[in-house]
Amino acid sequence: MTQKLMAAGAGVDLAIADSYNLVSRQFKPEDTVINVMGAKIGGRHLGIMAGPCAVESLEQLLTAARVVKGAGAQFLRGGAYKPRTSPYAFQGLAERGLEFLAEARVQTGLRIVTEVIDASAVELVSHYADVLQIGARNMQNFHLLKMAGRTDKPILLKRGLAATISEWLNAAEYIMSEGNYRVILCERGIRTFETYTRSTLDLGAVAAVKNLSHLPVIVDPSHGTGRWQMVRPMARAAIAAGADGLIIEVHPNPAIALCDGKQSLTPENFSRLMYEVEAIAAIAGKAID
Repeated sequence: MTQKLMAAGAGVDLAIADSYNLVSRQFKPEDTVINVMGAKIGGRHLGIMAGPCAVESLEQLLTAARVVKGAGAQFLRGGAYKPRTSPYAFQGLAERGLEFLAEARVQTGLRIVTEVIDASAVELVSHYADVLQIGARNMQNFHLLKMAGRTDKPILLKRGLAATISEWLNAAEYIMSEGNYRVILCERGIRTFETYTRSTLDLGAVAAVKNLSHLPVIVDPSHGTGRWQMVRPMARAAIAAGADGLIIEVHPNPAIALCDGKQSLTPENFSRLMYEVEAIAAIAGKAID
């Protein structure tokens, strides 16, 4: 499809022959930088999101928040609503979990990243969160994408379990076509024939998307591998590949986590990861603000 759009900031018509027009570097050649309450992601700015997979209690969340803040993260991630493969697995604390996240923001100053799983919940989650996450299972939930596009919140869009790069970028286009240009892409691994890891982390997609799109791209090595032992090496590789940030699962005690303990870092391992990542980021010309 060839379509004429007004190039961002250029004041001239630009013909773009792609289905993802607004997302394309043809539309906006320079990197987009997303500013979330002073923390920047994109360009030379590295964003680090960390915290437990699921909000289990206020005590657990505050402990994790203080750990990741002390190590240098700017964002606290935590799931209040947990879409799980099994209906019998822990599904999250819902709005009570959102209230705990808001309290953690008050006590630590961290920006809050949490998942919204249904279009009807966008307004509620937006009331508490600073960044709305759309998970892999919802990447092509087009009604949810449109609703997210009508908010003024930055959107963290995870790549689907079996999505091509084109499908992923078109999902971002759905959000941006509704007027919200504050989109952060997240590579979190795709489903392949490999069974040793939870997913196959596609770091080649980071380099490809950085070429195709101006949007910032972060990487989730926790879901991308499913094994805590692999998180630090793949986080280092992600930054070396040009990623604009990371989203990492960190739990005060992964052995008793209600969700994804096997891929969660201890506080000590997260501190080591941050030391390593900052060194690689400096070589890549990026820095954590």
